[in-house]
Amino acid sequence: MAFEIELKARVDDPAKTRNILSKRGKYCYTCEKDDAYWVFPGRETPRLRLRRENKTNAEGHSVSAALITCKIRETRGGIEINDEQELTISDAPAFEKILTQLGLQPLVRKEKRGEAWQFHVTNGQPSVLAELLEVKNLGWFIELEILSPVHDDQTISAHRKTLLDLLATLDIPQEKIEPRPYTEMLKHLS
Repeated sequence: MAFEIELKARVDDPAKTRNILSKRGKYCYTCEKDDAYWVFPGRETPRLRLRRENKTNAEGHSVSAALITCKIRETRGGIEINDEQELTISDAPAFEKILTQLGLQPLVRKEKRGEAWQFHVTNGQPSVLAELLEVKNLGWFIELEILSPVHDDQTISAHRKTLLDLLATLDIPQEKIEPRPYTEMLKHLS
């Protein structure tokens, strides 16, 4: 099991950020992610995410998938630590019917489009996945993520430094870090 250690920040100049990412990172893929968050009536947690995604790698090979995710989210010092359980499903519409029959309802929908790069850090830290994403109705964001087998304070502190250093490399000030989940921001638009 791996924990996601991540931050997201608003991006004012996506072309500039894309240019820095392209010069410094290893290009991975373009992506489209369409997420629906399902909850029991009158509750906002726990929630399930049904994601339909399409990724196209640098060679032009595309892969589509439907994923179910249950995430336990924690925030420490502006950094998210997510214990995420995820599985691939073969029939998203059938799964939506099952969720409805179980009494769940869609809470909010999120659409993201963007590109991803991998960064290999030299200080012994795991690599960082950087996604430059346009989130429908919210604008441009950078998401920086490390997968870690542990999430003790010392490890989180080291990963936090790695993520903040990369954010600085991308010329994005720490004041642009967005602590709120996308779902919270999207709900306030409704």
